[in-house]
Amino acid sequence: MTEEFKAFVKKFEAKVIPLHKQAMLAYFNATISGKEEDYRRVADLEVQLTKILASKEDFATLKRIRAANTISDPMLRRQLEVLYLSYLEKQLDESKLEQMIRLQNENEKKFSTFRAEVNDKKLTDNEIDEILHTSTNSVELETAWTASKEIGSVIADDILRLVRMRNEAAHELGFANYHAMKLQLSDQDPMQIEALFDELDELTAPAFTELKSDIDAKLAKRYNISVEDLMPWHYQSRFFQEAPMIYNVDLDEFYQDKDIVSLTKQYFASLNMPIDDLLKRSDLFEKEGKYQHAYCTDIDREGDVRVVCNIKPTYNWMDTMLHEYGHAVYDKHIDRRLPWVLREAAHIFTTEAIAMLFGRLASNPAWLEQVAGISADKIEQIADILFQSLRLEQLMFSRWAQVMYRFEKALYENSDQDLNTLWWQLVENYQMLRKPAGRDKPDWASKIHVALYPAYYHNYLLGELLASQLHAYICREILKSDNPRREAYVDHTEVGSWLIENVFKPGRTLLWNDLIENATGEKLTAKHYAAQFVN
Repeated sequence: MTEEFKAFVKKFEAKVIPLHKQAMLAYFNATISGKEEDYRRVADLEVQLTKILASKEDFATLKRIRAANTISDPMLRRQLEVLYLSYLEKQLDESKLEQMIRLQNENEKKFSTFRAEVNDKKLTDNEIDEILHTSTNSVELETAWTASKEIGSVIADDILRLVRMRNEAAHELGFANYHAMKLQLSDQDPMQIEALFDELDELTAPAFTELKSDIDAKLAKRYNISVEDLMPWHYQSRFFQEAPMIYNVDLDEFYQDKDIVSLTKQYFASLNMPIDDLLKRSDLFEKEGKYQHAYCTDIDREGDVRVVCNIKPTYNWMDTMLHEYGHAVYDKHIDRRLPWVLREAAHIFTTEAIAMLFGRLASNPAWLEQVAGISADKIEQIADILFQSLRLEQLMFSRWAQVMYRFEKALYENSDQDLNTLWWQLVENYQMLRKPAGRDKPDWASKIHVALYPAYYHNYLLGELLASQLHAYICREILKSDNPRREAYVDHTEVGSWLIENVFKPGRTLLWNDLIENATGEKLTAKHYAAQFVN
């Protein structure tokens, strides 16, 4: 069986590795250009890859080898499990798989090329965000916010078609629904995830309720309206997932005259994790038709790692650059001697954790002083406010993640329900925002993750938990620091070395909780997140 499996892996790699590289490059190029022909090429390559994983003959071989349970080598056993789960998800009729891929690809193109229209002028997401952040005119705010939601009406029917197709696929494979299937195929127990979200809801609700009252009072004063008249467009974000400016500090002012790329490069170099090679291959500024969000991609699992951004000199884009290059240094430092199948992060949320660990530093006092060059006197004046801003950001995100997780779970459990109403019930319950009177639009469909990255969003919150756990360990065991709020690891190459050796290098050789326990001495827990931001 061992020799048979080794032969299987060799044959698999010969077919998949070149196709995978072509597909990753095609996707990168499509998101930069926005061209229809580039997106068609992505879909064509994804179909070819999917047909390999859909092979009934290959899956039967994997299933037989797995059932025999005679392979003793841990690296081979892990490859077998990863391949088995990858093939299992694709054991459907090839024509159905192709339909889903091409429809998903169409949705991606619609999101990339959509521009909100305000007063007959097409605006980018950055321009919409600028209006929401800076305007104090309620009419202008409502117009911009409403325009940003129009993509929902454009894409909602296609999303529902995909949801139903995905659920049919999940049922054929013996799963309750697609959402449950995706969790289980990524080594997550749906019941455990729900219990964790319930625990976090209970932990964060009182603190968020108190903060929300403070937000409302300050924003009502800003807009010269009553608290009762505050609407979603008054909260300076399309989804109320980012902290509004309610404290006496404008984080954007720290970056308005800074070179965001240079600061990112400087910081990672200080950890002995240089990113010069990664920057050269990335695409970081706005272009017509370009994907408006940000992502990191590992093209070949051999070191060709790239980032896509749309940088402006703002706090959010500084956060985003640190976040995306957190992903990038993780991918770059996975041990390339590992088998190709295992040359990935232990789990999608472990790489999110690293991205969040670094993204948080954009408002960290030590980072602002040592990297961004803000004076020590200025930092001393605002250090407490900086932490309060980060705490607000975290608590707000935690509540927003509740909306996303619970909406997607309910969407896949019953896509025929009144989703427009469900969305606003969750927003009102977890984020304490008022639904605009009479609004009955598919606002849920305007969130790109619902359309393009299904059953994924909960991993962001798991990543925040792990980021706090890693930060607590680094401060306690490596830096021996008793002031974790002021630690940004600048020039501490030992922190970079620890992350590379204990988190990045192992790749996917270990189950995620085993990796976390090996690195920090305990399995994933919410206690460090609560200690940092709730208690």
